[in-house]
Amino acid sequence: MRITVFDTPVVRQLFSALAWLLLKLTGWNIEGQKPLTRRFVLIGAPHTSNWDFVIFMAVALRMRIPIYWLGKASLFKGPFGPIMRYLGGVAVHRERNNNLVSQAIAAYNCHPRFVLALAPEGTRSSVSEWKSGFWHIANGAKVPVVPAYVDLSKKLAGIGEPYKLVGDKEKDIANLQAFYAPYKGKRPGQQPSIVTNLKSNAKIEKKPL
Repeated sequence: MRITVFDTPVVRQLFSALAWLLLKLTGWNIEGQKPLTRRFVLIGAPHTSNWDFVIFMAVALRMRIPIYWLGKASLFKGPFGPIMRYLGGVAVHRERNNNLVSQAIAAYNCHPRFVLALAPEGTRSSVSEWKSGFWHIANGAKVPVVPAYVDLSKKLAGIGEPYKLVGDKEKDIANLQAFYAPYKGKRPGQQPSIVTNLKSNAKIEKKPL
């Protein structure tokens, strides 16, 4: 895997401190802890604005969670391209058949430490349901899903406990959506309907950093 900010010792520590300072100065509270497992799929929701990415990245830097994340190819054009890649970004050409699920599973199988961060909504625009790509990746790679959340109305963000898939896509997604029920994005009307009839087993310990 290529080198990112999370693999550069001095820079990693500097960015972690800057992320902590940014979150403190802007009044954000961060909950949860860095997962002990070294391989998992990190999902971030709700995703209704560009600020979600900034906060999620700040949390990852603060907790030193070495993530790779997928972004549309246009984000990697021009002078910002190298910066996005150094932050763990991987360009995706949506008009192509990338077979991303198979590639991601192969990456998990080849590396003892690998974390792929995905937004289950797939876009910050209004959606009616989550995309299931993250589930197929986690299920195929036999790794847990770790839910990360951001609530702009409360200036609250955090990391939940690893969720071990039961192997039933509908049930797993319902359980994870139930975890997100209390959290609202900047534009709540754009969030998909949350399934809450199944009890989530993705608990979170609310311990501020």
